Amino acid sequence: MSQLVLGISAYFHDSAAAIVSDGVIVAAAQEERFSRRRHDSRFPSAAVRYCLDEAGSELSDLTAVGYYENSQLKMKRLAVTFAAIAPMGYSRFRETMPGWMSRKRNAPREVAAELASLGRGRPPEVVSFLHHESHAASAFIPSPYRSAAILCIDGVGEWTTTSLWHGVGNQIEPIKELRFPHSLGMLYSAFTYFCGFTVDSGEYKLMGLAPYGEPRYEGIIREKLIDLRPDGSFRLNMRYFEYLRGQRMVGKAFENLFGGPRREPESELTPREFDLAASIQAVTDDVILRLAKTARRETGESCICMAGGVALNCTANGGLVRSRIFDEVWVQPAAGDAGGALGAAYLASSDSVLTRDHLAVGTDAMAGALLGPHFSNDDVESFLESRHLPYSRHSLDKLTGRVAQELANGKIVAWFRGRMEFGPRALGARSILADPRDAKMQSALNLKIKFRESFRPFAPAVLSEDVREYFDLDQASPYMLIIAKIAETQRVHADNGDNGKTGLAKLQVVRSRVPAVTHVDSSARIQTVDRGDNSGLHGLLSEFKRVSGCSALVNTSLNVRGEPIVHNPAEAYACFMRTGIDLLVLEDFLLEKTEQPKWSEDGDWREDIPLD
Repeated sequence: MSQLVLGISAYFHDSAAAIVSDGVIVAAAQEERFSRRRHDSRFPSAAVRYCLDEAGSELSDLTAVGYYENSQLKMKRLAVTFAAIAPMGYSRFRETMPGWMSRKRNAPREVAAELASLGRGRPPEVVSFLHHESHAASAFIPSPYRSAAILCIDGVGEWTTTSLWHGVGNQIEPIKELRFPHSLGMLYSAFTYFCGFTVDSGEYKLMGLAPYGEPRYEGIIREKLIDLRPDGSFRLNMRYFEYLRGQRMVGKAFENLFGGPRREPESELTPREFDLAASIQAVTDDVILRLAKTARRETGESCICMAGGVALNCTANGGLVRSRIFDEVWVQPAAGDAGGALGAAYLASSDSVLTRDHLAVGTDAMAGALLGPHFSNDDVESFLESRHLPYSRHSLDKLTGRVAQELANGKIVAWFRGRMEFGPRALGARSILADPRDAKMQSALNLKIKFRESFRPFAPAVLSEDVREYFDLDQASPYMLIIAKIAETQRVHADNGDNGKTGLAKLQVVRSRVPAVTHVDSSARIQTVDRGDNSGLHGLLSEFKRVSGCSALVNTSLNVRGEPIVHNPAEAYACFMRTGIDLLVLEDFLLEKTEQPKWSEDGDWREDIPLD
């Protein structure tokens, strides 16, 4: 009998919905893309509607609904924690518990009520799973492996912060776990907070900042903050952390340890922040390698799957790949809480339909993570005509030829084609593209297009068949979640101390023939593009190679700082006109900035988008 299952994550951050039909992913999307609120935690009403529409179904057609965690167990953890630190945590208890008592205590009941209010039929009973169980299912079931080790690392679910599983066939079995408050995710977030970035959002900034510094504080972290054991298990010294007692991650003890108060958000970065970032990244890399060795020993598997927010740490992932502990590493592209919706949908599906047919053709089940809404040429044309906007329409071959030539001439292109990505990375459906050979492109994109901090690097999309010509990477990286070094043949500057430059001045050093995607440590966060995953982007890269001799492009998300990736043509056009983007591709349509009517809007749009 056919099964249609909806999975939901909600109420904490990155709410999402996913729908699975007989074990095949039909659709998946984060609520933020519809609501335009970054990391939106509200019930994903719009994402659910989209998933139902994509499946051509109503709630009454569903076999099951899965929720990604056990809210009652989570509430018990909060209550136990508050009781253990009483009376110090009373203010936080007073702020937090009313929300839990009124809505979050019984999340499945709340989800059922929200679903019923959509007017899309009567849903089946909502079934809860454990947070890390949902992560593990999202990592293994769609992976390209018949059996594998599974490693899940995040801040905290109910109690679990790190878990090791074994996946065989369509089953996942728990092996070991670490429990709250001892959390690698919380440790990394503490440094994110201390360096002046936003927790649950700015961790990737801390990762990008690390290569500017030296790990001068690594010894202090190991001596004072974390008791790390050979198998990767650890305990944190809670004397230095505040997240049990209040709304802050760290307080005076942490400040005294690292020489003063936290950096104020948006203030100037100093050598201390560079070195703190480098230090915590070094410790994180070590923890993950030790955990991976344990996973290999405990499971005997040669491949590993990963999920949880810490699995988005591309630097650590790259170190794991280079370590050769496992032959292959596969990371769920929506590794954070959004991906929990997909895991819950899989868990709520019966074993009989989880046949994992994608394994027969040697791929994963994520369809290149292109699982979100798409807009037809008729949709795009209707939008353009309604706004009386000038455009040209082309066949795909002519479109890629024209765009490739414009990119080679130094133009910046917004590329909006096909289904929107599921997960935090733009993978060639909602992307901004540029020539990676231009040494000035990184600065131009940060300051004039993205309106974000100058230190942040950009990633390359590269033809999968040519990846080894540019990068020291021996496996596929389709989801931009692995960092690797630039190939020696592409380097133009030896690693000799950056000619005396330190901190942000390192940006001035040209290190490779693709400087716009080369970070200050001669690395890059790589997206390998296979024709089967994204034929349109593969075709564009192939044409760019023909006209320029280069198989890679800068690929960054089509949005500005603080804004979710764009969802529809109107949002793409607004981003195009608000920024220094030169051309906009909307499916088969091409728009040139110089031909567009003067852009105007009420108010200052930058005030409406909170900084991340």
